[in-house]
Amino acid sequence: MEDTYLLEQIRLNNHKAFQDMVMKYQGLVINTCYGFLHNKSDAQDIAQEVFIEVFRSISKFRNESKLSTWLYRISVNKSLNFIRDNKKNSWFQSLDLLFEKEKSSKEKFPDSENPQEIMEKEEKSQTVYKAIDELPQNQKIAFTLYKFENLSYKEIAEVMDISISSIESLLFRAKKNLQVKLINYYKKN
Repeated sequence: MEDTYLLEQIRLNNHKAFQDMVMKYQGLVINTCYGFLHNKSDAQDIAQEVFIEVFRSISKFRNESKLSTWLYRISVNKSLNFIRDNKKNSWFQSLDLLFEKEKSSKEKFPDSENPQEIMEKEEKSQTVYKAIDELPQNQKIAFTLYKFENLSYKEIAEVMDISISSIESLLFRAKKNLQVKLINYYKKN
């Protein structure tokens, strides 16, 4: 279904059109949230909040950008707000994340795979996610949308409401910062 038609129908309180929009963009929203939160359950919870926000504020959407751009923007903002609001509980979240990753690694990898390899893969993933999380906010947003969501520079510029040259600069600095962080990490370990 065409997005403009979906939006018109949602504005007319057509709940079926809203369901269709959720089905169409659910994966995009969850993946975007997961790229920031690194926790499937949290990403799903925030995705629900994103769609609630869309439903509440559909009349404010002016069709100046694509629906997907608007959804990315809301997803990024909701994810960053969640991170900010939950910094106080970060120690407990780290433990939850650790246990979730242990559980998910058991689900993802067959029993025949070497447990040492599984642990090394998980450690590398955690190290990369931690390095990404430590980036300055705009670098983190641009990098996550580029690497995890495969958005073009133009699409990221629309989501972040900045110029394409600013996106290029943010991504360049993010890659450099990640490189330094990861080199330092591996030198220490």
